[in-house]
Amino acid sequence: MSAAWETTILKKKPQKASAMKTEQAVNKARREGAAIDTQQKWGGGQNKQHVTTKNTAKLDRETEELKHEKISVDVGKLIQQGRQAKGWTQKDLATKVNEKQQVINDYEACRGIPNQIVLGKIERTLGIKLRGKDMGKPLLPPGAKK
Repeated sequence: MSAAWETTILKKKPQKASAMKTEQAVNKARREGAAIDTQQKWGGGQNKQHVTTKNTAKLDRETEELKHEKISVDVGKLIQQGRQAKGWTQKDLATKVNEKQQVINDYEACRGIPNQIVLGKIERTLGIKLRGKDMGKPLLPPGAKK
């Protein structure tokens, strides 16, 4: 009885695209010389909360007719006076409104670009109006009538 040997070749199936996303799979494909398609998503993995509504590229050029809007001197003084009346430092106020100390510093020095959300937080924390016709007057609690 003679035994005949047959040669059998085993091949692995190619990996699916979803399995090739890991760093290990990408490195293996590089070693084997396979084609690799990489994409980077814009803003992926970043915390994007603040949305700018104006064309910032144009504003950054700052021509004569198009400049950044800045906090007025009146509002800066009101923030500073309200903060000092409560005996708070800029850091204390920044902590209470959940912003950086530099934001409060810029607002008080009239360098900051006004953000209505931040101004609203400062108004509620200090208890004084910083916007509108009644600037500097006490902020009425919600539900109170004039």
